[in-house]
Amino acid sequence: MFLIDTSRNGKPVYDPIVNQSLDNYLVNDLKLPGHGLIVYVNQPAVIIGVNQNAYSEVDLPYLKAHDIKLVRRTSGGGAVYHDFGNLIFENIVIDDDSHFGDYGYFAQPILDAVHHMGATEAQLRGRNDMVINDQKFSGMTMFKVGHSYAAGGTLLFDLDQDAATRVLTPDKAKLASKGVRSVKARVTNLKPFLTAPYADYTIEQFKEALLKELFHVDKLEEIQTYHLNDHDWEIIDARLAGKYDTDAWNYGTNPGYDYYVSRHFDIGTVSFNYSLNTGRISRIKLYGDFITGGDITIIESALTGINFTQSAIVTALSGIDLTANLGPVAPEDLAALLLEKTPTKKHTF
Repeated sequence: MFLIDTSRNGKPVYDPIVNQSLDNYLVNDLKLPGHGLIVYVNQPAVIIGVNQNAYSEVDLPYLKAHDIKLVRRTSGGGAVYHDFGNLIFENIVIDDDSHFGDYGYFAQPILDAVHHMGATEAQLRGRNDMVINDQKFSGMTMFKVGHSYAAGGTLLFDLDQDAATRVLTPDKAKLASKGVRSVKARVTNLKPFLTAPYADYTIEQFKEALLKELFHVDKLEEIQTYHLNDHDWEIIDARLAGKYDTDAWNYGTNPGYDYYVSRHFDIGTVSFNYSLNTGRISRIKLYGDFITGGDITIIESALTGINFTQSAIVTALSGIDLTANLGPVAPEDLAALLLEKTPTKKHTF
């Protein structure tokens, strides 16, 4: 494993729109052979998954009033709040997908590091969360291109949890599935569990200490490092200008269809926003925090125009590869979600 230095002109980059685009560039363009690692800090921002609806996940008036940026990443998963008390790590693996989907493989080095710093109760829990005493301090996600991929997540060190609770508005069914009532009750910072001197570190000091632990070195200079150069930044800037710095990408469009239903499954939260016309599904959009390497528009296309009945929905969903394009969920379960007796009419998010 080697380190990829994402500083620019010797200074750290805190812009979340820039930082969230780096993995896409590293996987699709630069393609450094082997296993690279990037670690960075964002200014206050909400990061949402590629398949999420910003209008239902985020308190947008609060976000705008407090100058918090909204950024859509290129991978799945749920909405998270970042600030200067949060560290983000991403493994960039080129031409070797043998560990794709194996969250434990990437979590274990992090767990070993924080154990050494005093957080001995830290462990992997569920699909992709690292927790202490059932409270989450890290959520991970992945995205894949061919045989290459990015796998990473957050590390809550000293996050402003009040701001996170105020700006995030997750589906209540998702919180209920975790046995908690609020975002704040579900998450924790690492800092209170660390021993001296780590408990007194700034975020940049914690970042340096973590890197030393992960690479088993005494000095950062001992780590094999690739430094992003001017040519790299020219390409990154060009990619941003075309897509990732636009409201169209980050906010998306609220379709405002007539009905909205949502349920938390083992694969994550799945939500449908749809309209009906003469007993058929006339328009439909699929959202959620599930993680998939497939194409959810295949599911939307299969459901558009069919009769709004259990048999028609199951037949349509059985004719496509649900596991590949969404996850291991049964057609009957999705049909039951769509056919809930009292879907929310005119849902405005």
